[in-house]
Amino acid sequence: MDARRVTRASSAHRQNEKSQQNEGSEEGTDPQATVMKWPENGALTLEWVQQLGKVLEFASRHLLPTELPTVLPVPVIDSLLLAAHKLLHREPNCVDVPVDHSCSVVLVGDVHGQFHDVLHLLEIAGPPSANRLFVFNGDYVDRGAWGFETYFYLLSWKLLLPHRVFLLRGNHETKFCTSAYGFEQEIMSKFGDRAKHLYRKLLGCFEGHPLAARVAGCVYMAHGGLFRQVEKEVPKKQKGKSSRQSNTSRIVNEKNLKIGTIDDLQKVRRTVLDPSGFGANVIPGDVLWSDPSPKNGLSHNDQRGIGLLFGPDCTQEFMEKHKLKLIVRSHEGPDAREKRPDMEAMNKGYTVDHVVNAGKLITLFSAPDYPQFQASEDRYYNKGAYIVLEPPDFSDPHFFQFEAVKPRPKVNPYYDFVNSIDSDEELDLGSG
Repeated sequence: MDARRVTRASSAHRQNEKSQQNEGSEEGTDPQATVMKWPENGALTLEWVQQLGKVLEFASRHLLPTELPTVLPVPVIDSLLLAAHKLLHREPNCVDVPVDHSCSVVLVGDVHGQFHDVLHLLEIAGPPSANRLFVFNGDYVDRGAWGFETYFYLLSWKLLLPHRVFLLRGNHETKFCTSAYGFEQEIMSKFGDRAKHLYRKLLGCFEGHPLAARVAGCVYMAHGGLFRQVEKEVPKKQKGKSSRQSNTSRIVNEKNLKIGTIDDLQKVRRTVLDPSGFGANVIPGDVLWSDPSPKNGLSHNDQRGIGLLFGPDCTQEFMEKHKLKLIVRSHEGPDAREKRPDMEAMNKGYTVDHVVNAGKLITLFSAPDYPQFQASEDRYYNKGAYIVLEPPDFSDPHFFQFEAVKPRPKVNPYYDFVNSIDSDEELDLGSG
């Protein structure tokens, strides 16, 4: 495995691009300020998606958040969300991504509304194309100020190249996270009296994202990671008991926990806004919220209140059972890892958490200098990273690191980052 430092494009290159744009504009009008229109036949083109990226970046730097609908009208948003909803809901829970030897695969972790860093990542990695696939591992929104722009832009790429772009679900693509960490308020601020309508449409799309992907038959990718096998008879939650009491009763039965299979994953109902830590459908909650542990074994993730902690032995079992060579998950940024001193710090955009006979388990985080807003004056200044898998076997991860695009446009946060809870781990999520 190699680690390669990738820097931003030179200012001369950017200036040349600006000159070309100005030459192509009419009567001095900035082409990036164009009002987007939905294609008559509903079929997106590469030019349309590229223009959308320019318009969204222009708006983020030159318009007030409330002015976004002046360049991206709500009917256009409605049309794209409807098409994306239909496409996402047709995909299976675990998407098989076949790759031929003319392609490379780019894996991306959490991006958390850092739109300008996403644009930069697509610039340095190269955009999706016939010979370059992308698999994004969720957490497109929250914390950052441009969750809508990030998510909407990636959906446009998905619609343009549905078999070259795969968008997995993260734990922040849920109602309870978007209510706590800013995305809901971001939509309310940007879209006024149409905001509730759009927020419902966005939540509907969140439910449709696949939970995992198997790439080239040998790489498994999911936001949190592994999940349990669910017994046919699951005890019902007893009335009158709090979620924490129920969690305590579950710990007694931890010896019965077993790692599930991809067949188990394919059978569950994923279209749940807020996956629960209880019942027969706990697998989506596990996939979105679980974390690796340096210690062997499988146990309930009490720190988060939902999901599992799984050790190297569980990783080996899952990889061996499915003939995998690599597992890539995300879900933990520098703030989460700071609270887990037994795990490697997330300062370089990735960590190698398990090395077993079958292969490796890696945590990938693609939001540099995260979070955009935080209560402490001390920042992590972490790098972001992405992984490139190359033919012929696609199992040897090449790591590329990048830094945040600075300066970020001035903007107010969409949640009370000073007084709010500091991380997902302090949300009471176990009861669903």
